[in-house]
Amino acid sequence: MYGKAFAPEYQGALTTLSVNSSLTDVLAAGTEQLRAAERAGRPGEVARSGLAVAEAHRRLGRVEDADRAWKASYRAARQAEDVGAMAWALWSGGTLARQRGAFPLARRLLQLAADLGERGGDIVVRGYSLAGLAETGRIQGDYEAVGRLHEQLLAEARRRGEARHTVWALEGIAQMHRNTGGYDTAYALFEEAAEIAARADDRRGHAWALRGLADVVSVRDGDTERALELLSEAETTCRAMRLSSALAYNHKMRGNVLYRAGRYAEARDLYEQALEEFRTMSEPRGQALSRLGLAKSRARLGRDHAETAAELADLAGTLERIGLQHARKMVARAFEELGIPDAGGAAARASEVAR
Repeated sequence: MYGKAFAPEYQGALTTLSVNSSLTDVLAAGTEQLRAAERAGRPGEVARSGLAVAEAHRRLGRVEDADRAWKASYRAARQAEDVGAMAWALWSGGTLARQRGAFPLARRLLQLAADLGERGGDIVVRGYSLAGLAETGRIQGDYEAVGRLHEQLLAEARRRGEARHTVWALEGIAQMHRNTGGYDTAYALFEEAAEIAARADDRRGHAWALRGLADVVSVRDGDTERALELLSEAETTCRAMRLSSALAYNHKMRGNVLYRAGRYAEARDLYEQALEEFRTMSEPRGQALSRLGLAKSRARLGRDHAETAAELADLAGTLERIGLQHARKMVARAFEELGIPDAGGAAARASEVAR
């Protein structure tokens, strides 16, 4: 049995905030409490309020503000000798680093956060930090290394009845199955995640689960309209909560769905929109994946093969530098799918150059 989802990153005087609170409301409340704590000379509360500020900025796509906020939160926590608050600040910093495509830094910060969480006896931040490490590996395509960790964290979350973390783990495992062709398993896991999130009133988790379901419905069943309906439902939540990153990924997925349906002009427009959204928030992974979809759509609409080949070769190098292990396969599939000869061996060469 799962309880109502809660947001442990909203701490101190901000514990009354809901997991579904608008990020603009979180930022306003967090900033107000932060300033009050600074005036009162309470570094522990400065750290806790600053964490909410950092997370609101990060999820709104304001990466420079988020970077300053988590570091300030860590400094205040260290001044207060609050090990738990130090761990939470490092978790926020590691999550931001992953969002920015700095995977080695993300792993370093998240491991430090997990270690501090364990030392300080805060099992929640330890769990969140280990989940962050697992998600970092999954995004990079290292499924064998992080698959077991996902399963372990899922079991722990189920045992404690933590809906939000159960939903996160189910979605991560589902994504790995989807990417390796296990569509039926992926669908079942995304569906369970959506059901748990809905019962626990975890609107963010529910929106991500709907996006996953839309992807599977599109690629497995070819049901374009159903996929678009699911994405529209998820988009309503993203807009209401100001989930900038989730909204951009929703738009990119809508582009994927339309591309698979042969609606290339519509797909091109969605990829262009997503690309601009990812650029605004300095999100390199989303930018690269949007560029890949955009290149494929433009090729289908008659773009010169030489220009497409050059774009794909550049993308191969970009994706490798970001650290996505499956990048070479993605680009190689694009060359093959579009019937464009990879005359220079761009996909393979990018892998070697990056190394």
